[in-house]
Amino acid sequence: MNLDQTLIEKTKGFLDPEEGSELFAIAREASRMGPCLEIGSYCGKSAIYLGQGCKTNNGILFSIDHHRGSEEQQPGEEYFDPALFDYRVFAVDTLAAFRQTLTAAGLEATVVPIVCRSEIAARAWATPLSLVFIDGGHSLEAALTDYYCWHRHLMKGGYLLIHDIFEDPRAGGQAPHEVFKQALASGEYCALPMVKTLGVLKKSV
Repeated sequence: MNLDQTLIEKTKGFLDPEEGSELFAIAREASRMGPCLEIGSYCGKSAIYLGQGCKTNNGILFSIDHHRGSEEQQPGEEYFDPALFDYRVFAVDTLAAFRQTLTAAGLEATVVPIVCRSEIAARAWATPLSLVFIDGGHSLEAALTDYYCWHRHLMKGGYLLIHDIFEDPRAGGQAPHEVFKQALASGEYCALPMVKTLGVLKKSV
C-alpha cells in the first residue's frame, strides 16, 4: 500500500485507519472502470486514501466540498476547530489545508478539487462514475441531497460508500444510516461487509 502514514496521522479528519484502508482498496479497484468522486473533503484525509487508490491506475478523484465546514464544525459546535477559522471573513475555511495535503501527498495531478455545494456541481454533471463516497453534511437533508444528486451517476458495478453509519442512535447521528437504508431499499444495490462505520454498496443494475 503506497500510503504515507505520517502524513495521514497529521492530517486533520475523522476517518478511522481501517476505514481509510478500505477506501484505498475499493478506489484501486473502481478506478480501473472510471473516475471516482467524494463529497466532503475537509482537510484531505479521505482524499489521500482514495487518491492514492486512483493513482495506481492513473485515474482521477473528483473531490467536492464548499470548504466552509459542515453543521457540526461551526463556531460553538462540537467539532469546531479555531485553527480552521478565517476571522477575516468570519467563516470556516478548510481549502488551504486541503490543498496543502494534496501537495504533500503528491496528488495534485490525481485529485480535482471542486469548491461548491455538491448539488450545484451535480446540476451539469454528465460523467459516469465508478465510485461515490458520501461524507459531507450529516443533517438528513444534506445527506439525502448528496445521495439523490449523485447515485444516479454511478455505473453498473460501481461503488456507493457512506461514512458514519450508526445503527444505534446513542452512538451517532442517523442521517447516513437512513441514506444507506434507502439505497438498499431501492433494489439497485447489494450490500458488502461494512468496515466500522463505513457502509459499502455495489450497484447491481
